Amino acid sequence: MAKRSKSGLKHKRQDIKRRVWNQSVRTELKTLAKKAPENRESLLEAIAALDRAARKGIIHKNAAARKKSRLMRKLAVQKT
Repeated sequence: MAKRSKSGLKHKRQDIKRRVWNQSVRTELKTLAKKAPENRESLLEAIAALDRAARKGIIHKNAAARKKSRLMRKLAVQKT
């Protein structure tokens, strides 16, 4: 078995850090999505968080657009 290089070990450490951070961001997105249909302010906060996550590559931009669309639809249905 070949030795592990220093750069490979560093990359692995960075991957672990990123994974933990991204998981926390995704969890926060789910929490905001649950609170979003309650009122307009929480909806705007959820949309901003989705945009931020898509911009940073945590979720795909189309996934963010789909989730935003569904949140807006839920709010529209509640108003009627």
